This record gives sequence, structure tokens and C-alpha cells, in this order.
Amino acid sequence: MEREFKHLQTAHCENGVATSLLKYNGVDFLTEPLIFGIGAGIYYIHIPFLMINGGPAISYRTMPGWIFSRASKALGIEISRMKFSSETKAMDFLDQKVKEGVPVGCQVGVFNLPYFPPEYRFHFNAHNLIVYGKENGNYLISDPFMEKVTVLSEEDMLKVRFAKGPFAPKGHIYFPESVGTIKPAIINKAIIRGIKKASSDMLYSPGSIVGVSGIKYTSKKIRNWRDKLGPRKAGLYLGQIVRMQEEIGTGGGGFRFLYGAFLEQASTILKNDKLMEVSDDFTKAGDLWRASAVQMGRIYKGRNANEQKDFELCADALLEIYELEKLAFKKLNKMKF
Repeated sequence: MEREFKHLQTAHCENGVATSLLKYNGVDFLTEPLIFGIGAGIYYIHIPFLMINGGPAISYRTMPGWIFSRASKALGIEISRMKFSSETKAMDFLDQKVKEGVPVGCQVGVFNLPYFPPEYRFHFNAHNLIVYGKENGNYLISDPFMEKVTVLSEEDMLKVRFAKGPFAPKGHIYFPESVGTIKPAIINKAIIRGIKKASSDMLYSPGSIVGVSGIKYTSKKIRNWRDKLGPRKAGLYLGQIVRMQEEIGTGGGGFRFLYGAFLEQASTILKNDKLMEVSDDFTKAGDLWRASAVQMGRIYKGRNANEQKDFELCADALLEIYELEKLAFKKLNKMKF
């Protein structure tokens, strides 16, 4: 008997795809915050030499694919991943999985997704969706960003799976291969492992552009942008930060709220009240990220005078976030389980 695929709308695409695919395969306890936390998804990196849509590349989460891979490994779930140099082979493989009745995750570019509103169609190639069937020549799509399921034509599917530019998906497709019984002890160990990994990544990753140090790096850059780039271009760079934070892949505030929710659920599962206390820190961090986006957005849209003091306020806001997240991750790193 063929199982019914149930669409799940979530805050972030990779979390949603991973949660939906694993729930379909019988991992009923999973929630979006749990998959994000077990997969050590929370992160920060500012890549000054990589430009996206005319501004610096900034990410508030780990590399695309890592959340699902880490969470699956921690839970003892085997997954398959493939990329293709041939468009024909990529589409043939997708059609074969559809014929077998296997829902699959696909990495795609959002610019050519026809069901996305025009204002959300950026050249961003790390979006994730699920293909769970095919009818009348159209692929049946479960996109975690959408309230309901939708469809893509074969032509549109080819475009989004082979979008060009940074993080080009190259037909990337993935799905659970083998899911066994996941006992409570495995879940507990996976949660602790995810917390330790995220804390280590954010506190001790080498270089000044990664982890909490990366937040401080961005603050320093913002202070110099107006003098170095001029008011207009500096404002555009701030607009890029807001776009990466709030519109592409949930962003800074959303990921901090999500991590706070993970720690709250982990507190209950592990019976550890200290995790609930740190959960509050990340909720506060999320609020600060959102407030900083409002500040930057006012400069970008020309609602402020775009004077140096305006950029200083933005930089100061990120320093406050840096101090808060550094302290929160230190609490987690020192915690005994």
C-alpha cells in the first residue's frame, strides 16, 4: 500500500524538506527545531570575496545540505545524494524515483520558480523542495515555504535544478535510503552531539569571518563602508545584509528563534532546565537581529540621512549580538550532560 505524502510548511526549506522526508519514512518524533539543532544548523559566516546580488555573501546557517546530513548520521539514518553533469541523466533519475513512489529532496535556484512572488526571485541556488509525484507531465512539489503543494513543468524543473552561479545545484537530489528504529538513547545522544558541534563551530572555527567572530567582523566592516564605498553603495550593502537575513532562507533572526525552540524541546527531552535558560538568550538574539534589520533597512531605503552615525548604530547593534551569542554558546559548551 502506497503511503500518502503529507505537505509540511516550515520556516526554513532544508529543515522542512528533511523533516518531511524523515516523517514520511516513519521518524514521527521529529520537528523542524529538532532537525535544525541535531544538524547543528546555526552558524554565521561573512564571505567578503563572494558577492551575491551585488553585495557580500553572509549566511546565518551551515552550508546547504549539512543539516540533513549531520542529523541523519547522528540518528543512524542512511541517505543517498547525487549530482549530475548531464541534465538528461538528472531528469531520468528523478523520473525513476517518482515512478518508484519515492519522495526526494532537490536543491534548486529560486530565480526561475514560477510560483514564487517576483520580489522573492533572487539568484539564490540553495533552496530545497520535495518532488513527490508527477501528473499530466508536471512534477508535484512540496515546497516548505508554501502553504499548499504546487507543481512544476518539466521545463521549469530543468531550469531550477541546473541554475547557474554560486552554489549551482547541478541536479542535486537526495532521499533517505534506510531508516531503522531510533531509540530514546540515540535521540538524546544526537541532541547533545548537535549542541556541542554548534557551540564549537560558533566559538572556535578558525579565521575572523566565521562564528561569533564573524559577527564582530561584519560590525567592523559596516563602520568603514560609508567612507570606503560612499553612502549609496554602503546603503546597498546594508540592504544585502537585510535580504540575506530576512528574505533568503529564514535568516539571522529566524534561525536564532528556531535554535531557541530547539533548546526548549531539548530541555524537555533531556530533562535539563539549564537549556531552557539558554533558549531565552537565543530568543533575545533573534529579537536583536530583527531590530538590526529594521535599522539597516531604513538606511537602505533612504529613510535616514545615511550619515556615519547611522552606520555606527548598525555596527553597535551587531556588537551587542556578538556579545550575547558568544556568552550563550559558552554556556552551552561548558554544560555537562
